[in-house]
Amino acid sequence: MPDHGPAHRGTARAAGAVGRSAPELRDIQAAFNAAQLAMAVVDRDGMVVSANHALGALLGRDPARLTAEAAADLVGLDHDSRTWAAYRALLRGGSDRLQCTRPLKSPDGQSLWAEITIAPIPGGSSMLLSVADISDRRDLQARLRHLQMHDPVTRLPNRALFFERLAGALESSAYEPGGTGRVGLCYLDLDGFKAVNDTLGHRVGDQLLVAVAHRLTHCADQAGYARRGGHLVARLGGDEFAVLVEDSTGTEQLATLAGSVLAALQQPFELAGQRLSVSASIGVVERVAAGTTATGLMQAADTTLYWAKADGKARWTLFDPERNAHRMTRQALSSTLRPAVERGEFTLEYQPLVGLDDGTVRGVEALVRWQHPQFGRLAPNRFIGLAEEDGSIVELGRWVLENACRQARRWQLEHPGKPPVLVSVNVAVRQVWDSDLVADVAGILEETGLPPELLQLELTESAVMGSAGRPLQALQALSDMGVAIAIDDFGTGYSNLAYLSRLPVSVLKLDGSFVCGFRDEEHPNPADETIVEALVELAHRLGLTVIAECVESAEQADRLRRIGCDTGQGWFYSRPVPPNRISALLRNQSPT
Repeated sequence: MPDHGPAHRGTARAAGAVGRSAPELRDIQAAFNAAQLAMAVVDRDGMVVSANHALGALLGRDPARLTAEAAADLVGLDHDSRTWAAYRALLRGGSDRLQCTRPLKSPDGQSLWAEITIAPIPGGSSMLLSVADISDRRDLQARLRHLQMHDPVTRLPNRALFFERLAGALESSAYEPGGTGRVGLCYLDLDGFKAVNDTLGHRVGDQLLVAVAHRLTHCADQAGYARRGGHLVARLGGDEFAVLVEDSTGTEQLATLAGSVLAALQQPFELAGQRLSVSASIGVVERVAAGTTATGLMQAADTTLYWAKADGKARWTLFDPERNAHRMTRQALSSTLRPAVERGEFTLEYQPLVGLDDGTVRGVEALVRWQHPQFGRLAPNRFIGLAEEDGSIVELGRWVLENACRQARRWQLEHPGKPPVLVSVNVAVRQVWDSDLVADVAGILEETGLPPELLQLELTESAVMGSAGRPLQALQALSDMGVAIAIDDFGTGYSNLAYLSRLPVSVLKLDGSFVCGFRDEEHPNPADETIVEALVELAHRLGLTVIAECVESAEQADRLRRIGCDTGQGWFYSRPVPPNRISALLRNQSPT
């Protein structure tokens, strides 16, 4: 048999030449050389035994001259320690496959992305290296991601990308050497934007949003707050925008930025033959990144934004811990809490509960807000504890339950072709002790016409786990009625898992502290993920569904979905919003 050279012999050995005829071996060699996929046979020392024409063309080399070269050098497997270690383990027989993506240079000097796969050849002692050009695929993925993560009106980063970058900024600012270790945020809302939409129409409103986006971006550019090739200016929804400042140097820097933004927006806009004048209210927060969460930073910014509006709008306001503490004293709030229900000072906002498997809104959590005549808009953590202490939680809780059920029934009637929306209402343990909760719920459901299966009551873990006697009987009666019972903030208390199986509970809401461990995709907290996976599996075995709180990024949502979590809730999907915003979400959902 004629000798076709070392490349032929290498390919033949790799293909298992024993027992094969000369024509078969020639066919194997011809197929190897003619293959469109770039390939090479590599021995256990990592040296190329044989390379086909496609690999030579991809690298701009004569395939015959690639023989005896180190495969790692040809495709850059030694450029990072993790890939290099995996490759060495494969050569030693410690693994059965390696796949990675690497940047390569084409013969004309252009960069390309290649998917590299190395695996042992069955029946042989060598391995097959294949190199596929995936540049077009990566370009498509990049374009799709850009569309997914940018606002279609202003072309700015959207809420999802903003929170992704915010999480990265907090991580890098806290631990990256050479930085200031601080982070700043200007959170702004346009004053009078609704009037523009109502009088001139949404087309002009959209043009105004685009013009505002251009001015914000210009301010960020002028101040030097663009980093890593992208502006940290985002549209969070509606007329809300945010400017993120990484490695900030202090409050003075943020105050200067807020002042320039305010001045830029107060200049008239010429749109559609109209001269429009608007302004903005800006909440400014600047602090040390270590120990700061995205949720905490946004809550502080949100509070400060409301201060700016309450102080007269068209201004920026800096977050002031003393103001936050002193103006909302326990005594002042406690003295006005009980009559506040009668005066109609409370409102409800709703935060979507989103199915992790299909992204649809399956329900909402009703969250009460107090529009205090002196202190402005107060979040529930400012007054619920006081209400539980003085007993006014019973009256307030009844008001919340009635209004949430009425709103849920209204959504059901307004969207008959859509999946019905469950409403989840928080219940304090004192409501179970100090009132006839079962009778209240039955009466409200009958009055509003809301089916019991569309109501979910949330109790804290400590309240549910300590239930006995009358509270347990009440929970059982509510469950028998068809109302779902959920344990809120599960995992933060003294979880008696044996007792859990005997409670009339159908839903667990995992505390957001577990989800925070999912924030870093490359360096996740394995303990948090293990705990969440175990809790989800336990809940499913007990026939319970699981809701994850404080979902702040697409990566967190995806990992929770892979773990098997049923539903997500958090700023990634939406902050708590008025009922009309939920109606808009429902209109955009597919019918049943």
